[in-house]
Amino acid sequence: MQQSPLSFQDKSVFLAEPRGFCAGVDRAIEIVEKAIEVYGSPVYVRHEIVHNRHVVEDLKAKGAVFVDSVSDAPDGALLIFSAHGVSKAVQEKAKKRDLRVIDATCPLVTKVHLELLRHYAAGHQVILIGHAGHPEVEGTMGQAPDGAVLLVSTPEDVENLVVANPDKLAFVTQTTLSVDDTKDVIAALQQRFPNILSPKREDICYATSNRQMAVKALTEKSDVVLVIGSKNSSNSNRLREVAERCQTPAYLIDDEHDIDVSWLEGKQHIGITAGASAPEKLVQQVIGFLKQHGHAHVHSLNVVEENVTFSLPSMLK
Repeated sequence: MQQSPLSFQDKSVFLAEPRGFCAGVDRAIEIVEKAIEVYGSPVYVRHEIVHNRHVVEDLKAKGAVFVDSVSDAPDGALLIFSAHGVSKAVQEKAKKRDLRVIDATCPLVTKVHLELLRHYAAGHQVILIGHAGHPEVEGTMGQAPDGAVLLVSTPEDVENLVVANPDKLAFVTQTTLSVDDTKDVIAALQQRFPNILSPKREDICYATSNRQMAVKALTEKSDVVLVIGSKNSSNSNRLREVAERCQTPAYLIDDEHDIDVSWLEGKQHIGITAGASAPEKLVQQVIGFLKQHGHAHVHSLNVVEENVTFSLPSMLK
């Protein structure tokens, strides 16, 4: 991006492009809003529809009720599965209770589920690269029976793997991982198990990859990077880590109220990005806060264009 020399002498804000909502998040939020419009409130959502506190509170105000498990939804309720996906066991529980279900699982997560099932049907033991306890990981591992899927997070985990047959292995990945970290784990898997099957196309989603690429470009212009996203958002945490790996201080914030003004002291250029589940209104509020603290010039840093959209489930069209 070309800027006049004068702009770099002033306190500036650089905005990563792309940032914020991805197609899967847009779709999931629209599913909840459309379900309320079509079927009336309340509608029940298993777990947070996406990992953002502001999005969840907004949907609560519109008539969504968030529950921890299928059993928390009353008889006859409309239940929505979150964008992270759910296990076969959760699907079966909802079916047995005869709940009306709308699945808001991101299509790119569903792609990983189908990959895993294809490998399992072919007799391969599947290794999932991901973070233990994340809802997406729980849903993905739950596509196959217990023990059929092994979880690794680091190259060190690969060294400790005990597999049934090293020549009958395949791997898939969580969609919101660090691209760089995942490459290291994949390299470790391929070195230890040369015949392991890899995904036909990378499992880390386009939005995750694009936002990490944009953060790398952002660090070249910024003295500090603010990543807007909730603490339990995997992709938002990865954005902070990418910036830090580029030797730029970075902080994960829910909104402008989380900003410590000491982070801005002596800093000319502030970089801003937002995780895939963070709404743009939060970005604008952070910009307003920074303008109040002297960072008046705002520049967009365009790295890649996004034009992906996903259609709604047929029962909402």
